[in-house]
Amino acid sequence: MRITNAPGNRRDDLNKRRKRYLASMSLRSICFVGAVIVGSGPFLWVFLAGALVLPYIAVVVANSAAPRIEGTELIAPEPQYRELR
Repeated sequence: MRITNAPGNRRDDLNKRRKRYLASMSLRSICFVGAVIVGSGPFLWVFLAGALVLPYIAVVVANSAAPRIEGTELIAPEPQYRELR
């Protein structure tokens, strides 16, 4: 349970993104190995498609930072308060 609207720790967010990227790129490597082992047939194309598409997905997922939390936007001051000059 969170007691604040502040975003989470940046280091934890980066670690989560690194783990997701590593998992996706590991799956890509498995697809390459699977394509070599299968040799020919319909599974060859499935493995090659996975090996070609997964890098794009890995980069997009790794670059997506933690979502902003509702209520953390800056609020304009009320008109009754004057600006300092």
